[in-house]
Amino acid sequence: MPIAPTPVTGPKPDDTERPTAGRAAGQTAPGTTGRRRPGWRVDLLLAAVAIGLAAFVTSGLWTDLGQRSLTASTGDQTFFEWLLAYGPYALTHGQDPLFADLLNVPYGVNLGMNTSITVIAIVFAPVTWLFGPTAAYVTVLTANLAGSAFAWYWVLSRHLVRAPLAAAVGGLVAGFAPGLVSHANGHLNWTAGWLVPVIVWQVLRLRQPGRWLRNGIVLGVLVAAGFSIAAEGLFFTAIACGIFLGTWALSRAVRAEARAALPDLLRGLAVTAVTSLLLLAYPLWLHFAGPQRFHGTGYDPIIHAEDLAAYVAYPIRSLAGVLGLDTELAPNPTEENSFLGAGLLVLAVVCFVTLWRRADPGRRATLRALAVTAGVFTVLSLGPKLKIMGTVTGIPLPYALLDDVPLFDAALPSRLALAVAPVFAVLLALTVDRLRDAPPSRAATGAWVAGFAVALLPLTPMPLLTIDRDPVPTFITSGAWRDHVSPGGVLVPVPLTLDITPDAQRWQAYALAHRQGEFKLPSGYFLGPGGPDGRGRIGPLPRFTDGLLLEVARSGEVPPIGDTERAGVRADLDYWDAEVVVLADHVFGTSWPVRQEALLELMTDLLGPPERVEDVWLWKPNGN
Repeated sequence: MPIAPTPVTGPKPDDTERPTAGRAAGQTAPGTTGRRRPGWRVDLLLAAVAIGLAAFVTSGLWTDLGQRSLTASTGDQTFFEWLLAYGPYALTHGQDPLFADLLNVPYGVNLGMNTSITVIAIVFAPVTWLFGPTAAYVTVLTANLAGSAFAWYWVLSRHLVRAPLAAAVGGLVAGFAPGLVSHANGHLNWTAGWLVPVIVWQVLRLRQPGRWLRNGIVLGVLVAAGFSIAAEGLFFTAIACGIFLGTWALSRAVRAEARAALPDLLRGLAVTAVTSLLLLAYPLWLHFAGPQRFHGTGYDPIIHAEDLAAYVAYPIRSLAGVLGLDTELAPNPTEENSFLGAGLLVLAVVCFVTLWRRADPGRRATLRALAVTAGVFTVLSLGPKLKIMGTVTGIPLPYALLDDVPLFDAALPSRLALAVAPVFAVLLALTVDRLRDAPPSRAATGAWVAGFAVALLPLTPMPLLTIDRDPVPTFITSGAWRDHVSPGGVLVPVPLTLDITPDAQRWQAYALAHRQGEFKLPSGYFLGPGGPDGRGRIGPLPRFTDGLLLEVARSGEVPPIGDTERAGVRADLDYWDAEVVVLADHVFGTSWPVRQEALLELMTDLLGPPERVEDVWLWKPNGN
């Protein structure tokens, strides 16, 4: 979320930047003389607090890195574990890190249309190779949450506020906002909130006189990295920067300053565009013209729009939620994108009014831009039709005009609400800074402390809920699979790999991470083409075998099997060029228990008696 810079005293960034920053904020900053930026001890303390809180939130996963999984979204966790294993494997084996033929045989998966997190996968490759994909996943998830809080603290303390306490409050509120904690239930992309303050500040630095080339190149590299890690979040950040800067520049008090800064800003943006396009040429081609592309997401924009009441509700994994004040206003536990609570909403308004009343015209330009940015994102997050307390009204909203617009059609409207919490965090930081500069009376101080406590304590994040997953079969971990599958051959798991039965994708990630070699899967958990009206869908287009296996896995009832069923399954196995069909002793289902015994009976009826290998049942369709 865009913020406006203000002068920082003490050991300076550089002499040319400070006056520009001060003008951009439109702030005279009284009382800054002699005030120093936080020292390394304060930075270290805040980093320790952020890491400790992040480890607390993810503590359920750390208890057993081999077995524990997130309750809310095991499928998402498995997908990101697979990405963490596939990225470094692809680069070290001369394969395409953005298009994988190991899933969705025979078509493959366009990871440029998914969230590839290639940059993160490469950076954390040593963790993946040494300790496995699950350990890498938990490490990245924890680092993302801690890094988000610290990044906001760093930008606030260096460029916006002078009091370390103010920067700490803003950093922790933004870094552990309810939306980010909610997405920690599975999404490594959305928890990478540390990208936002870094990119936003670099955008504002484009105005520096004479430094547009350097700053443009740096921003272009950040944009390329952001596209890999969270393209949807990068899109929202760009919109927010545009709204904020446009609103700020139109204010009469700073119009001349904005006009003077415009040439360097435009030059910097041009360099950013060239740099990012050079780095993203292939990913963008994959996204817009590559194989297995699609448009949109396949998710209903009304279901995945924010409920107006959600802005005053409390999230499930918060102190208030644990005490019973949670709601079911989100479509699932990973999408509580606002859920700021009534207390924080009131506090943010009070902070805004207090700052506005004491602000000079330049600072009011900044506050106005913050308010407009938060307001636009709030309205857009409500989707095409207003929804209140779970009831969709017939009242149309502005997002209805954007639903089919490119880029917007690939985003979920409710996630636009994630941009509101950082604005609130900035307002809180500015208010604390103001109170530190001009302390109010003891009674007023007590009222402010009480207000902050009432607003923020109920939002204290709680540990994410976790469950045990079935272990990766010994058939995989021992490498025994290599005796039955040729390098790059197709292994068909029973049931097929989907978001609700993701086990085999975890098997594949284990084999890749432990450098055993590769086998292919006919299905997988990913976004691909085949949805209505050319939109995307989860997983491949279903075939005869998919539905048969899934129904038996769910119900435990084996239908009568005749020549028609056997021919249908055989045709699918031939289509996939399957070498082996594998049923593990324990199969994990994210939505219901998988009936392994019924699946064993079904597959025996279809393909004959199986072979017992380690802890799996195995069939060889071609008798190899």
